[in-house]
Amino acid sequence: MGKRYNDAQKTFDPQTEYPLEEAVKMVKENATAKFDETIELHFRLGIDPRHSDQQIRTTVMLPNGTGKTVRILAFVDESEASIATAAGADIIGTDEVIDNIRNGWLEFDTTIATPPMMRKIGPIARTLGPRGLMPSPKAGTVVQAEDLERVIGELKAGRVEFRNDKTANLHIPLGKASFEYDKLLENVQAVVNAVQSARPSGIKGIYIRRVVLTSTMGPGVKVSGIN
Repeated sequence: MGKRYNDAQKTFDPQTEYPLEEAVKMVKENATAKFDETIELHFRLGIDPRHSDQQIRTTVMLPNGTGKTVRILAFVDESEASIATAAGADIIGTDEVIDNIRNGWLEFDTTIATPPMMRKIGPIARTLGPRGLMPSPKAGTVVQAEDLERVIGELKAGRVEFRNDKTANLHIPLGKASFEYDKLLENVQAVVNAVQSARPSGIKGIYIRRVVLTSTMGPGVKVSGIN
């Protein structure tokens, strides 16, 4: 670890859990890299990801956005392309774009599709799926044509998808270190509420085992009081 990381870690006890408000302040103050670091929440869950009824995949609307420009790829019919573009989609999923993805091109952050297009993009599901880029009804990214404008607007404004990994963890970006403290705290609280609301009905025992707040280059701060 570098000197900046070690110096930041000396400002708190890595073994102590801190109230959410205090943890946000500490992580923000310790995000001193030469670029605008992303702030993230990491959850260790008490789910068993081998069971389908304990999978978590949903979204959260960050009240103050992500601080990041989101590049949206829209898989829509030709007649709907102008609607998607006007709503803010950056790329339309033409046959050429699908071929480019098949060959490894992935210069976008999220995707959206209308139901009829799902069959067309099936051949690239193995490319998009492992990277979390495959449109999904559970994530609200497979939508009817009349909902394109609304959903694209939400994605641009700060709607974030999250899902557990194979080791029962969640990793959720929620803003930038340059955000004002109050706005960052609002985003953090929105994420916590969304994760708590996503508790699977099939889980028994402890749901949220550990929560850590961190920045891109900074040490993680354990958070107390979240279950």
